[in-house]
Amino acid sequence: MIIMLKKFRIKIFKFWVIFCFITVFLLLFPFFFIFIQRESWKKYGHFMNKVWAYTVFWSCGLKTDVRFKFKPNAKDVYVYCVNHSSYLDIPSICYSLPGYYMLMGKASLAKAPLFGYMFTNLYIAVDRSKAKSRAEALQKSLDAIDRGHGLAIFPEGTIPRENPPQMIPFKDGAFRIAIEKQVPIVPVAIINNWQILPDDGTFTPRLHPMITVICEPIITKGMTMDDLKALKQKTYDIIDHELKQFNPHIA
Repeated sequence: MIIMLKKFRIKIFKFWVIFCFITVFLLLFPFFFIFIQRESWKKYGHFMNKVWAYTVFWSCGLKTDVRFKFKPNAKDVYVYCVNHSSYLDIPSICYSLPGYYMLMGKASLAKAPLFGYMFTNLYIAVDRSKAKSRAEALQKSLDAIDRGHGLAIFPEGTIPRENPPQMIPFKDGAFRIAIEKQVPIVPVAIINNWQILPDDGTFTPRLHPMITVICEPIITKGMTMDDLKALKQKTYDIIDHELKQFNPHIA
């Protein structure tokens, strides 16, 4: 009987989370549609994503704990490098990081009804399997920085399939951009979204405190492409250290 009640509660909570995500997004979609029509309005579209994240996390009882080892200035330009372990990571970024910045995500997001339309018109979608798409995403990223916008990138390029939240090796893109434009890298560790919404195909959420750590920036001024490998490794090590503080099972 106890097991049946527990399973019932899990199903109810799953239904409620899905209902909140979809309903809040549909209510906000007219605003998304308006704000993506002009480049100068897109910052308001990004703000709507913050509203979406705040509303859903609050309504679903998902406690959020953002720990600032560094407090980003909303008006400054950074390349945020974020580990990836759950579909919750994008709303977590929107919730945690101040100001307007461009998110980079997989081109497959375009397949999601309405959300894909919003994401591909508001942010940067990339198909990493195609050289042309990677080149276009790189140029859009450089252009965004020239316009005074930061970037938020998952340098792993995908959600790792084994031993979450253990990271896989980072790709070069974020670090090439940061060096070329001489803007700081800010490592961001999303600690336990993998426990709240595992990438296991069931979309079964769990109540668990959501922890995000904003780490000290890595200054790239004076760096050249010869420093790319070391910069990438330093960023990886900083995030990895934070993950291991909360997830001792990581090797």
